[in-house]
Amino acid sequence: MKENTVRVIKIGKEALYEFFYENIISQEESLLQVSATEVMNHFAMDWERGEFIFMAHQAEDADGELIPLPKEIQPETLLKALPETTESLLKRGKVYRDYSFEELKELCGENEDNDGNIHRCKNPSGT
Repeated sequence: MKENTVRVIKIGKEALYEFFYENIISQEESLLQVSATEVMNHFAMDWERGEFIFMAHQAEDADGELIPLPKEIQPETLLKALPETTESLLKRGKVYRDYSFEELKELCGENEDNDGNIHRCKNPSGT
């Protein structure tokens, strides 16, 4: 580069979202300790809260049949319900947490209280 020159990259939301997603995909095996060819990925971003969620689950059962993410499990809903799994993706050790499909369905599901009011998205402590 020339002296007294600043090289700049400025990107918008879509490019930033793409960057997050592609960066996680490229590091999926080390971050999630899974084979990238054996999982399906799901993700969402909440721009207002500045949060990103990336989820992976086994792609096929023992018979080679695809295992879809149950429709009740919505990454956008889980952004509000789940706590952060790590303070940094750069730290050593486990940066993820495992949840069963049933746990996530419960967190994403509609729940009626004793007064007949519908509430969505419990937090992990059940409130």
